[in-house]
Amino acid sequence: MNKQQRGFTLIELIIVIVILGILAVTAAPRFIDIQSEARTETLNGVKGALQGSAQLVFAKAAIGGVQKLAAADTGSEVTIAGTAVQTNFGYPDAIAYTAIGTTVSGSTSTPGIGTFVDLDTNQLTLYKASATATEFRITFEGEDASTNNCYVSYTNAPAVGGVPTVATVSTGC
Repeated sequence: MNKQQRGFTLIELIIVIVILGILAVTAAPRFIDIQSEARTETLNGVKGALQGSAQLVFAKAAIGGVQKLAAADTGSEVTIAGTAVQTNFGYPDAIAYTAIGTTVSGSTSTPGIGTFVDLDTNQLTLYKASATATEFRITFEGEDASTNNCYVSYTNAPAVGGVPTVATVSTGC
């Protein structure tokens, strides 16, 4: 009587388990690092929004004939959606802004960069090293852009004909 056995041997099962283990070890880091990639891509989106809005502010400044004025010059502002945007050589002036959205204090309100770019004030925060800094950084809420390496920086245009520098630093994301 010839009986045929059906099923897998113990050795075959062990080999399959080992192969699955090797695949899991090599594939797992790709899936674990998704949060870092998401944060980096969010910053790249913020960078694109800043660059695009800065170009639109420059276009408005060029139409108004104020693209050659420094921020210290009288009349270097342009009006966007009824709000004055302080410019430096036609681009938004980093010195003038201290928040992402509008900061309201009593009866006065200080326009934030929300006057020229729409960013999520619940997720992002603006950091400046000092009140006169010609650069600001945007990072995730609750993080310190002065110490971590996960932010977008905006630096003023250096002179007439120059453009602001917008850069993403994502080594610490």
